[in-house]
Amino acid sequence: MKLARIRSTTAAAGAVLAALALLTACNRDGNNSGAGSDKSAIGIDLPRSDSDFWNSYAEYLKKDIKTDGINALPLSNSQNDVTKLVANVQVFQNTGAKAVVMAPQDTGAIASTLDTLASKKIPVVSVDTRPDKGDVYMVVRADNKAYGTKACEFLGKQLGGKGKVAEFQGALDSINGRDRSEAFAACMKEKFPNIKVFELPTDWKGDVASAKLQSLLAQHPDLNGIYMQAGGVFLQPTLALLQQKGLLKPAGQKGHITIISNDGIPQEFDAIRKGQIDATVSQPADLYAKYALYYAQAAAEGKTFKPGKTDHDSTIIEIPGGLEDQLPAPLVTKDNVEDKTLWGNTVGQ
Repeated sequence: MKLARIRSTTAAAGAVLAALALLTACNRDGNNSGAGSDKSAIGIDLPRSDSDFWNSYAEYLKKDIKTDGINALPLSNSQNDVTKLVANVQVFQNTGAKAVVMAPQDTGAIASTLDTLASKKIPVVSVDTRPDKGDVYMVVRADNKAYGTKACEFLGKQLGGKGKVAEFQGALDSINGRDRSEAFAACMKEKFPNIKVFELPTDWKGDVASAKLQSLLAQHPDLNGIYMQAGGVFLQPTLALLQQKGLLKPAGQKGHITIISNDGIPQEFDAIRKGQIDATVSQPADLYAKYALYYAQAAAEGKTFKPGKTDHDSTIIEIPGGLEDQLPAPLVTKDNVEDKTLWGNTVGQ
């Protein structure tokens, strides 16, 4: 009887682990395991696969994992779903992760998971997004308030300080959506009070942005500016709608709608070259991948960092619950779109 109970308990424990693995199996990429490495295991969750930006980030991660010999557990993808992220992280815990890389899209809902990881002494590197609460080893991110300010200043100057601008806001439950929106609004109010801004919440969804833009154009056909907070999801549906309505006029031509975006994907660069959009802020997908892995490995090895300038043209700042490495994010226009140092010109090479 005692042996039977032991077998029963063992089987039950195995069933729990199997269920957790099954829960995330459809969201995992099994081609990136570093099994057999002497390095500590790193768990990496990709946030979504419906964005050209995040798909580029994923490709850089896979390349760097191989190049740097990172002992990465099979990559998971939470598909913009915090429930899946929590489940994926649980699998990382159960399979020996000594550090976790994530990019939580809902930055307010991940606090309890961060608390759990902290209690297990598993450090977390958060990419692009800064959790609202909870401890993190390092946030690898660019200054998102600067994104909003750069977009405002570019549009304001291009429009001569007057006109009507549609702003595709990212999800406001995300620190990135809030930072970009708040900075854009503050800059417009202070520097360009004669520009009317129509704030369009989108939850980072291209179809939502397109539908709201269509309604706005019906009411304000004289719209002459657009700020897209994420070109990876907004660019194609926006260009398609403007093309359909005969409003996709090249830069310099009468009736052109001035457009600035955020992300720095190759498709945005092509649109700049064609005069379809005017600018973007290049969010460094390549550096996000590189330094996410760098800090995750450092965390697993027990290394520490302090606020200040880095050796890679960025600044580490102190934030509630940890540190943030703010990487550079340059403005890209027709004047520098061919710059070979921009990741959007080298991705896939």
